[in-house]
Amino acid sequence: MPTLFDRIIAIRSQLPASVRLVAVSKFVSTDAMRSAYEAGIRDFAESRIQEAANKQVELQDLPDITWHFIGHLQSNKAKKALELFPWIHSVDNLKLAQRLDQLAQSLETRPNICLQVKIESDPNKSGWTVPELLADLAVLNQCKNLQIQGLMTIPPLGLNNLELLNVFNRTRELAEQIQEQNWSNIGMQQLSMGMSGDFQIAVQAGATMVRLGTILFGDRPA
Repeated sequence: MPTLFDRIIAIRSQLPASVRLVAVSKFVSTDAMRSAYEAGIRDFAESRIQEAANKQVELQDLPDITWHFIGHLQSNKAKKALELFPWIHSVDNLKLAQRLDQLAQSLETRPNICLQVKIESDPNKSGWTVPELLADLAVLNQCKNLQIQGLMTIPPLGLNNLELLNVFNRTRELAEQIQEQNWSNIGMQQLSMGMSGDFQIAVQAGATMVRLGTILFGDRPA
């Protein structure tokens, strides 16, 4: 049975240098996270604010960790998220983006943001539809305290490999379409897409960040 260290080394060797491996550490012990750190991981993603806050205290001796928030973010937890996370991948509607922008100004921070988009209709996922996002770009461009870096997507469950590739390719094409509009405050350099079951397909389609949990740390509670 390969160790966590071995699994991380093997997966990192599969990824192009241009792709950032973000380890999804929800429900993972800080001991396991330290092992991942020793294997070279510097990006950790959490989806629960309090769990992340506790871990950051326990791991404060590792100052070069970058923390990413990937869960559904409620407005009442937005301030705490900004205090804890330099990256928020899951900004899924205009109201939340505007709330983060307002709070970021008062906190004197400029978080890195990915806009969560639903390429395929999926009632179980949050995010903009493509028409909604395109319609909101002009207002998003006014969010001067956010560093909008790109898009994040999570495909619906049950897709085959060809369908997954289609979703990821369409996400990249949407980012290219937005980039061509030359917004002053909206960048599209980052594509946060691909998880344990489909990251190789996402990389094929142009992912710049993959969010891997199970394949590194094993099964955990949902």
